[in-house]
Amino acid sequence: MEEIYEEKNPEGLDIGHYLQVVRRRHIHFLVPVFLGWLVVWGASWALPVRYKSGTLILVEQPTMPKNYVEPNVSDDLQNRLQSITQQILSRTRLLTIIDKLHLYDDNHRETTSDEKVELMRKDIDIELVRDSHGDQITAFRIYYSARDPQVAQKVTGELTDLFINENLKVRQQQSEDTTKFIGSQLENARASLAEQEAKVREFKGEHEGELPSQEASNLQILSGLQAQLQNEQDSLNTAKQQRVYLQTLIEQYRTLHATTRSADGTPTGLAGLDQELDKLKSKLVDLSSRYTDHYPEVETLKDEIAKTEKRRSALVAELKTKGNAGRQVDDGTAAHDGTDPLQSSPLLQLQGQFQANQGEIANREQSIAGLKARVNSYQDRLNSAPAREQQLADLTRGYDQTKANYDELLKKQNDSAMATSMEHMQQGERFSMIDPPSLPVKPDFPNRLKFCGIGLGVGLAFGLAVVVGLEFMDDRLHSEKELKILLPMAILSEIPEIVSASDEQSRRKKMVLGWALAAVVITTMLAGSALSYLHD
Repeated sequence: MEEIYEEKNPEGLDIGHYLQVVRRRHIHFLVPVFLGWLVVWGASWALPVRYKSGTLILVEQPTMPKNYVEPNVSDDLQNRLQSITQQILSRTRLLTIIDKLHLYDDNHRETTSDEKVELMRKDIDIELVRDSHGDQITAFRIYYSARDPQVAQKVTGELTDLFINENLKVRQQQSEDTTKFIGSQLENARASLAEQEAKVREFKGEHEGELPSQEASNLQILSGLQAQLQNEQDSLNTAKQQRVYLQTLIEQYRTLHATTRSADGTPTGLAGLDQELDKLKSKLVDLSSRYTDHYPEVETLKDEIAKTEKRRSALVAELKTKGNAGRQVDDGTAAHDGTDPLQSSPLLQLQGQFQANQGEIANREQSIAGLKARVNSYQDRLNSAPAREQQLADLTRGYDQTKANYDELLKKQNDSAMATSMEHMQQGERFSMIDPPSLPVKPDFPNRLKFCGIGLGVGLAFGLAVVVGLEFMDDRLHSEKELKILLPMAILSEIPEIVSASDEQSRRKKMVLGWALAAVVITTMLAGSALSYLHD
């Protein structure tokens, strides 16, 4: 049957062979298993015991809705928590706790401050707690391990207070820094805005009347000036026509009334004096246009005009005195032209009208010159309006941009100041302790039950290694199959094994010893595991 089984399973698993190995090497296997387990389990009782205290800190969101007050602190909690952790785990902070609670004082050897800090950093563990999606940090746990459970609890409480206070301090500092930065930017924007306003104000002052906003009023004023100019020109034309008419009348009157002169050629009649005055005045006007009033010829001419006017006034007075004489008198004699002195009254009226007309013409011309100058000025303003509009648009564009930037910064400063006030009132995101630091009852290390499992694994590996090694070094034959493989020829017959009573008894003792040893090992391991479980 065995041969048939081997033929059917030439490459199968030889279960019988392994069973023989188990019967032959079970003691060699059980002893290493037990020794490996015992060494690891015993080490768990020899290692120093450490207790771990932990607490849960909840990350509370701001109590004020973001629609009303927008926080001005970074929302990246993980980065901020890393920064806070680095600050708390700094050498200065940890040494303060170490000195306060007298941690890591080893009587056997001298420990430096740096070594104490490194030991404490290894004993601190921070675990983040995220939401169901794994995106947002909702809480975190702080653990600290120590040989004394009460020390572990105290240190965890100190670390918890540091985290809560440091978070408030960091958020308040970041909020204040943000507000100060926006304030400095706002001052710069205010100075820039004032500079832009000064430029616009200076430009408007320099180009008063040429601004686009004044174009409508300039057009209205120009239209009124043009109407006034047209009226003045019409009045001037009328005055000039009146002057021509008066000149014609005077000339006709003088032609009808001949001029009498004295023996030396000086005109003696009223008409002659008027004609002489007209010539002298015309000459004075001509000289005055070229010379000053102190020029000798001008002064001489003014004296002659004064003398002639004096003679004319005397003549007029004499004619009025004689009244009814009916004739013009010159130096006490009868006039040669036979003109009645009363007839000179129309000439005087014409000359008065002519002089008034001359004054009116001069005033009209002066007014027209002023109106033309004003018209040209307003026309220039209108012509320069497009260029001024472009220049003002450039200035206004810069001013508008600066004003928009200033308004935005002002709003941000108000929002940031409100957010800073919220942080000072502790209404922003903050850490709150949900579970107080626990007082550990059982040690966290070593976990003796876990060490039992590790010891079992180590013992099994050690036992298998011993069995494999012994089998590898054993050169004896333990089965018929091995013997058949070594024989060069086929086996014709077999002699059955003859087992004596002593051999059978020895085999039974060996089997009982194996089972007893297995029971002892298993019982001992179970008892050790139960003890570890109950003690932990």
